[in-house]
Amino acid sequence: MIETREAISEKAVLIGIITQNQNEKQSKEYLDELDFLTLTAGGVPVKRFTQKLEKPNPKTFLGTGKLEEVKAYIESHNIGTAIFDDELSPAQIRNIENFLDCKILDRTNLILDIFASRAQTSSAKAQVELAQYQYLLPRLTRLWTHLDKQKGGIGMRGPGETEIETDRRIIRDKITLLKKKLITIDKQMAVQRKNRGKMVRVALVGYTNVGKSTLMNVISKSDVFAENKLFATLDTTVRKVVIKNIPFLMTDTVGFIRKLPTQLVESFKSTLDEVREADLLLHVVDISHPNFEDHIASVNKILDEIDSANKPTVMVFNKIDAYTHETIDEDDIVTEKTKAHYTLADWEKTWMNDLEKENIFISALNKDNLENFKEKTYDEVKKIHIQRFPYSDFLYQEY
Repeated sequence: MIETREAISEKAVLIGIITQNQNEKQSKEYLDELDFLTLTAGGVPVKRFTQKLEKPNPKTFLGTGKLEEVKAYIESHNIGTAIFDDELSPAQIRNIENFLDCKILDRTNLILDIFASRAQTSSAKAQVELAQYQYLLPRLTRLWTHLDKQKGGIGMRGPGETEIETDRRIIRDKITLLKKKLITIDKQMAVQRKNRGKMVRVALVGYTNVGKSTLMNVISKSDVFAENKLFATLDTTVRKVVIKNIPFLMTDTVGFIRKLPTQLVESFKSTLDEVREADLLLHVVDISHPNFEDHIASVNKILDEIDSANKPTVMVFNKIDAYTHETIDEDDIVTEKTKAHYTLADWEKTWMNDLEKENIFISALNKDNLENFKEKTYDEVKKIHIQRFPYSDFLYQEY
C-alpha cells in the first residue's frame, strides 16, 4: 500500500474558472468546497483566482495574463502550491508547473490525497491505491521529470515518491494486481452480505460531511468515527439495529461530492454495492448548508448511475440546530423574499411537501426529533419486513 504521512501545513492559492457551463455563483461554490478540501488535506488557502473563459485553455488552463498575475502573487508571498478546481491534463500540469515553478494540484489529485490519508482497512487502502495509480499513469512523465521539486505535503502521499523503477509497465502491473485483489475483496464482501440472511438492509447515503456517521452512532449506539471534515468515513460500516422489535442492518457509506473523480467511483465499487443491495435508503442532507439542493442533485445523479435512484427512500434533513436564515422587517415592502429568507417551516411547504419520498427534519448531534425519525424508519422497514416475512410473529403484536 502507498505510504501516508501527516501533511505539513502549506500555503496554497486556489484557482477556478467561470464559463458558459459554470457561472460566477457556481464557480464560487466550487471554490468554497475546494477551500474546505484543502483545509481537510492540511493546507492553508490564502487567495483565490478566477477567470472568465469560454473554455479552459488546452495548454495552460488559464490565459497567459491571469497566469502572470498568479505567478507574481506566488513569488511575492512565498506560496508553494497552486490548486486548480478542475482536473488538469498531463500537458496542462507540465506547462503550468514550468511557468509557475511550484507544486501543481488539481481537484482530483487533492481528493485522492485526502482519501489516502483516511483509508484504514486493507479494502479501502487498495481502493484508494488503485485510483491513485490510474490517475498517475498518464502523468508519469511529468512526475519523474520534476521529482526534484517534490517536497512532500498535500498531493504527494503515495506513488509519487517511489523510486524511478516505477515506470509505466510496473504501474500497469500494479494496477492489474490491485484489480485482482479488489475482485477477491468484492467476492468476500458479497459472501458477507449473503451471510447476513434476509434481514432488511438500510443504507445511509448523502453528500460528504452531512452527519451520516453521527446519525449512525446515535441510532445504532455504536462508535463510528465522525468528524467535521470531508470524507471522515471511507470504510463501509454495518451495524445491527433494533427499533421496537424489528432488527435490520444499517450501513454507513462514503460521502459523495461534486466532481467526484471517476477513478474513485470505479474503485469504491464494493462500497457502492452496499447501496445497490440496500432495501431502504436514508438520504441524509445538511439542511444548514446554503447549497444543500445542489448536494441532493449530486447524490441523486450518482444513485441514478448505480441504478439505485428508485429505491424506497427517506429524506433526512439533518443539522436543523445549525440552520439560519435572513429576516425581512415587517415594514419592508421592497425586499423580495428568497430562499435565503426561508424558515424550516417555509422549506417544508416547498417541493419537499410534494416529494413522493418520505422526509423528516432532525439534528443527529442534539438528538432533536430523533424519536420521530426512528418511528418513520421503523414504519418503512416494517413495510419491507412484512413483504419478506408475511407470517412473522411480530405482525400479531401491538405496538
